[in-house]
Amino acid sequence: MVVVGWDRFVLRESVARTARAEAQRKDSGGRGTTTSCEGRRETSSGEAAGIWGYGTLALGPWEKKKKKAWVSECPVPRKREKAMSTPQLLDFQPPWAPALASRLASFLACVPPQWLPAPAREQESSKLHHVQGTRRGGAGRSGGGAGTGPAVQWEGRVWARMGAWGGAWRAWGPGPAERGSRPPGWVPPPQPPARLPLKRLPPGRRSRSRRPLPPRLPYLPGSSRLAWPPRSPRPGAMAAVYRPGLRLSWPGLSPWGWSSWRSIQTLRVLSGDLGQLPAGVRDFVERSAHLCQPEGIHICDGSESENTATLTLLEKQGLIRKLPKYDNCWLARTDPKDVARVESKTVIVTPSQRDTVPLPADGARGQLGNWMSPAEFQQAVDERFPGCMQGRTMYVLPFSMGPVGSPLSRIGVQLTDSAYVVASMRIMTRLGMPVLRALGDGNFVKCLHSVGQPLTGQGEQGSQWPCNPEKTLIGHVPDQREIVSFGSGYGGNSLLGKKCFALRIASRLARDEGWLAEHMLILGITNPMGKKRYVAAAFPSACGKTNLAMMRPALPGWKVECVGDDIAWMRFDSDGRLRAINPENGFFGVAPGTSATTNPNAMATIQSNTLFTNVAETSDGGVYWEGIDQPLPPGVTVISWLGKPWKPGDKEPCAHPNSRFCAPARQCPIMDPAWEAPEGVPIDAIIFGGRRPQGVPLVYEAFNWRHGVFVGSAMRSESTAAAEHKGKIIMHDPFAMRPFFGYNFGRYLEHWLSMEERKGARLPRIFHVNWFRRDEAGRFLWPGFGENARVLDWICRRLEGEDSAQETPIGLVPKEGALDLSGLGAVDTTQLFSLPKDFWEQEVRDIRSYLTEQVNQDLPKEVLAELEALEGRVRRM
Repeated sequence: MVVVGWDRFVLRESVARTARAEAQRKDSGGRGTTTSCEGRRETSSGEAAGIWGYGTLALGPWEKKKKKAWVSECPVPRKREKAMSTPQLLDFQPPWAPALASRLASFLACVPPQWLPAPAREQESSKLHHVQGTRRGGAGRSGGGAGTGPAVQWEGRVWARMGAWGGAWRAWGPGPAERGSRPPGWVPPPQPPARLPLKRLPPGRRSRSRRPLPPRLPYLPGSSRLAWPPRSPRPGAMAAVYRPGLRLSWPGLSPWGWSSWRSIQTLRVLSGDLGQLPAGVRDFVERSAHLCQPEGIHICDGSESENTATLTLLEKQGLIRKLPKYDNCWLARTDPKDVARVESKTVIVTPSQRDTVPLPADGARGQLGNWMSPAEFQQAVDERFPGCMQGRTMYVLPFSMGPVGSPLSRIGVQLTDSAYVVASMRIMTRLGMPVLRALGDGNFVKCLHSVGQPLTGQGEQGSQWPCNPEKTLIGHVPDQREIVSFGSGYGGNSLLGKKCFALRIASRLARDEGWLAEHMLILGITNPMGKKRYVAAAFPSACGKTNLAMMRPALPGWKVECVGDDIAWMRFDSDGRLRAINPENGFFGVAPGTSATTNPNAMATIQSNTLFTNVAETSDGGVYWEGIDQPLPPGVTVISWLGKPWKPGDKEPCAHPNSRFCAPARQCPIMDPAWEAPEGVPIDAIIFGGRRPQGVPLVYEAFNWRHGVFVGSAMRSESTAAAEHKGKIIMHDPFAMRPFFGYNFGRYLEHWLSMEERKGARLPRIFHVNWFRRDEAGRFLWPGFGENARVLDWICRRLEGEDSAQETPIGLVPKEGALDLSGLGAVDTTQLFSLPKDFWEQEVRDIRSYLTEQVNQDLPKEVLAELEALEGRVRRM
């Protein structure tokens, strides 16, 4: 006897009773009966079909004298809430029988006899007859189990396949005499399945309503015990019968209604082995495949050969072009509507709005994130994901954010139908089988992504950039540790390990576990005496994080080494030191403005194994963008990111302002030796900064930790091309995290303030910098880039305790002559450090208005006290 099935699910007795009553009305009519006792099914003909509730295939002989058959070994608790357990794989001979039998059963059940030629029907009539089942007790009885399903008997063996809830067994061919006066070959019309009325009730409560309720589905497959379809079996059970590549047909069993009476999934594994995945990962993959209906499944191992095949496939599809001027470099051009993060369509899903965003003051529009209710989000998912991967391959990407095995690292699994995402994620994360081995049976973040453009027609090649901007949605479910992205193939929206996981989900993890997940670079800086310090710095996107992280110092004897350029995860160690890791494995940098002058280390990094997006292409196989500072060789022409001819002087830029390069971090010539240290690097200073053309000095130091938290909360910056906003306006961007908060900003501030209360904590000093101040003519007052080492020099001296700062209303600024400006030339330090009173009075009003309107009742009193203190100091200027 062989039994195949999926794991447990829950049916309320009232629901099961309603389904049984409906089945009894349909199945009555003098046919053979089936009794049900503790999961046992017996027929009047001495044969039995062991259909367990839902999705179970049973086959094997049934002897009349063996009343205690295999079903008695699969107990079904007779409780008001029936927990349908997974049938066991019992003894059978030979070992290949299950796979063969299951294939044969599916074939027989799926081919009605009337579809066969007449001679074949006559020949089979002696072998194939129908077993019609009813339920014991009739309507209103509470005994018995869940529904039976289609079954046929053939040469003394009972064959059964999946059936609808409470559905009758279909008759295929003539049956025994007790069937009554049915004509030979009679087949009842297929009945649509009853919609599954799932309803969550408190323990001990029963629903009095027999009215079917709409199904309540989880956000992602694998996230709830009431998920559809039921969970997969324990490790090994699925693989025992269904090898990769075997069709799994669920006709008529879709609660969504979009696939009734059709096969909704073919789990065709193109690469890898589902049976080798951890149980939780396999469950997530199988459920998502049933939902999205991909053509095949590819389990990524992260190998070089796999990467080569992925890039070749993308090239064949016309999505990327090889750049012969460089070693293994490629260029992708996206749809013009899919070029940046879409903040307006990025949501956090929690039961309470206040968990996600502060409730703004009356009449104010919230700017600190977008909340969506679970019901609304579920509806949005149901509208987008069913069948969204038809004709495409589902790639399974197990990845680690942070060094594999580090106590600071976290693991995620992304499912995507974009090979571009596969190639990029292999650069940006640690990806492959070592991650699965490190995961084991542990927890992981579920990430589901689709470009939202299924290939449903014959001959569709998908040569254009696949996306669905009208239905783009990026959702985060922090309580379930889930990320859902639909409709965009652009990096920040589709590389779910970046901002989605590393900031939005991780910031919530950090709050729950007592650490920090921040939008910060990490660098190590060594002075001429060999003293090394590590610094974390928070700047908004496209404000110079990568340039600072890879800086080539202009000061002789100084050395800067890069740990990370975008994201920092920081946790206090047992000695009270704040230690940080870079959870990423590559650089996803903004191309325009990057040159051998501004960032020579970045230019050296991107010479090989790099994937460029939306930059211009030269006719000699190179790349080009604004600010690259490389004259075009004679005869070389340029094709813009839109695929049009371009020449210097044209009004439109040749590269998109948010065009990117995606390059492995290991290729950076100044990567810090400890950049992959599992324990992280010790952080001595935290720097906040942004683009402020007026009023804000080059550098100042916070008075203390609490004042530093206020400085971070009051950050403002000129908007950049990294987001969808247009035009240059001064936007509030607290902690450079405004688009990336995973929970209420007021509680985020409380979390930062709580670090001061940690016993034995050695808190870093906090500073603020502004490289972008301009004079009246609009020229930059500070040269920036490598000259920024002079500011880091002063910061390091302050960490050593040097008395080189003077107090101002906004913080501690360098004393006159404290900055090392040797060899720099003329710099107007007076204007660079000036604090116009009228500017700061307006700044205080803007900060107060923003915090009181946006954070409102969730604003910590400590931050409000710092604001009032600043207001008083500015008033006395």
